[in-house]
Formats: sequence, structure tokens, C-alpha cells
Amino acid sequence: MDIKLKNCFIAVDDHDKAIAFYRDVLGMEVRNDVGYEGMRWVTVGSPLQPDMDIVLEPPAADPDASPADKEAMARLLAKGLLRGVNFTTTDCDALFARVRESGAEVIQEPMDMPYGVRDCAFRDPAGNMLRFMERSDS
Repeated sequence: MDIKLKNCFIAVDDHDKAIAFYRDVLGMEVRNDVGYEGMRWVTVGSPLQPDMDIVLEPPAADPDASPADKEAMARLLAKGLLRGVNFTTTDCDALFARVRESGAEVIQEPMDMPYGVRDCAFRDPAGNMLRFMERSDS
């Protein structure tokens, strides 16, 4: 039995800003843009990983979430306290230069880490932390 990751979810407060960042800055393709019952979610992914999607959804997108829960999630997102995702890259420094040029908030400049990667980190327009890792043997 094989198990593979198919989707992960990132909370965003503005889909258009998120699309501009994930598509235009990171080079991801927009695979789906769905509006349904007052909600919107957008699926993006790397052209190198056609079977792995990132779903950009509003905070607390669960239809059963209470208004208080949705408000709490929106506050956490605004503070940058929600976790993001980690990406791999073959050139951390080039990626860092491109993302920094976009105006994204830098969390960490490229650094060689003791666990065998060179990585950097940014916040996306919604405040999620995105980390980009280059393996030292790549």
C-alpha cells in the first residue's frame, strides 16, 4: 500500500493577492478557482508536481466553524501565527533574491543549517511562513 500527500491547505485573507504571489512570484500554476456558497478556494501547485496541490482557502473555511472561531483564525492569520509549508528548491539564493524582490516579508535570509540544508523563509501576503530548502547534495 502506497500513501502519498495530495493536498495541503493554507489560509489566506485575499485570494487575488495570494494568486499573484504563488503564481507570479513562486511560479506555481493555478489549477482551480472555485466559488461556492459564498466561499472561494484556489488550488495552486508546482508544475514539477502535478499530483500535489496547495489549496488557498479562507481562515476557518469549515462551514461548521462558528463566527467566533472564524474571527479567532483571522486574528491568528493576521499575526502570522499559523504555520505554512516547506518547499524544496535547487537554488536557495536565487529563489531568495526573486522572492525578496517581490516585496515579501523576509523572515530568514539564506543560511546553511546544521541538518544539511541551506534555507530561507518568507511570509506570504496573508502572513503564512513559507520556508525554502536546498539540500546540500542537490
